[in-house]
Amino acid sequence: MSYEVKQLDKFQYIDVGEGEPLVLFHGLFGALSNFEDLIDRFKGTHRVIVPILPLFGLDLLSTTVGGLQKYVNRFFEKLDIRDMHLLGNSLGGHVALVQVLKHPERIKTLILTGSSGLFENGMGDTYPKRGDRDYIRKKTEFTFYDPKMATEELVNEVFEITNNRLKVIKIIALAKSAIRNNLGQELNEIKQPTLLIWGKNDQVTPPFVAEEFHKLIPNSELYFIDKCGHAPMMEVPSEFNVLLEAFLNKHKS
Repeated sequence: MSYEVKQLDKFQYIDVGEGEPLVLFHGLFGALSNFEDLIDRFKGTHRVIVPILPLFGLDLLSTTVGGLQKYVNRFFEKLDIRDMHLLGNSLGGHVALVQVLKHPERIKTLILTGSSGLFENGMGDTYPKRGDRDYIRKKTEFTFYDPKMATEELVNEVFEITNNRLKVIKIIALAKSAIRNNLGQELNEIKQPTLLIWGKNDQVTPPFVAEEFHKLIPNSELYFIDKCGHAPMMEVPSEFNVLLEAFLNKHKS
């Protein structure tokens, strides 16, 4: 699969299908490939929009969860996207949470999977010297229940990012910002119906994090998927898509 990446001003994004908007936010090492199965499944029923988050494109002071949220808010205004179902994985979930707290008016439902915002075992600042491919492979495998999900292609993508000094500085800045930006006190303000889909074997945002989100977000439902890590939409796409489809059907206009 390769969808055309559109450009409007400084925004790059994928925009396919028609229907109610389903907007997807990727995580810190997320690529569009993370959402392949999801886009394929839902482009027949929804307008699927994937903004490419400028993880390395903002100045260092703006390289924060808040900086990314401001960017996506400008994107939504530019495209005038309303009544959206907003889905975020990992750091993308955190950005989605901040967006729904600051600008709830455009968002109809929220879907979180492996989201940060309460607690995460991040890459932290435990980076070894650059160029350690074995370390990067282990860290990439740590994301999944099945280490075979860390394909050569995926390891190469992460390796390339971590081999660039400025990108590493920005990743650490984002990871630290995510840890500082704890939303525990604010989650009870979320009014949107919220779906939590979590890997039972997620080591980055473990199952207790999902339980806490469920407890703190009033109108939320939680599903665990067994033998699944931090990126369920990628590791177990068919189970993930069944849960998502049922939720979207329940909340369609």
